[in-house]
Amino acid sequence: MTNEKWTEAGEAVTALILDVFRLNGRLQLAGDRLVSELGLTSARWQILGAIAYAERPESVAWHARTMGVHRQGVQRIVNELEKEGIVEFQPNPHHKRAHLVVLTPKGQDLFEAAISLQAPWVNELSKGLSTDDIATAQQVIGLLKKRLQ
Repeated sequence: MTNEKWTEAGEAVTALILDVFRLNGRLQLAGDRLVSELGLTSARWQILGAIAYAERPESVAWHARTMGVHRQGVQRIVNELEKEGIVEFQPNPHHKRAHLVVLTPKGQDLFEAAISLQAPWVNELSKGLSTDDIATAQQVIGLLKKRLQ
């Protein structure tokens, strides 16, 4: 057993990390319920969002890095989405094998349908929260993400 003790900030960040883990689990369950009628899961929806919100077409590896997850998991889901006509691969002028992933019209419609379900849900979830408090939470999370990169 180590004699190392947490600093006050270290103890607070540990508690925050545990809360973020619990929140992530609950968000995934809620997301699964929210978009299940569309044939989506939270994981598929998250990948659609990464593709939809990207400034330009990107590779699977790039999306995985942006999302902070393993490339193999993203690749598996993207391959499923491609088989269903939701995304398509385009040639990447910078890399022969790392194709770019884009939404098809079907994929864009599906993503927009998910967002139309998410908007009222998140509006209800955010009731009573101040935008200043949300911005502070984003700053702390952003700094922790940066330090982990």
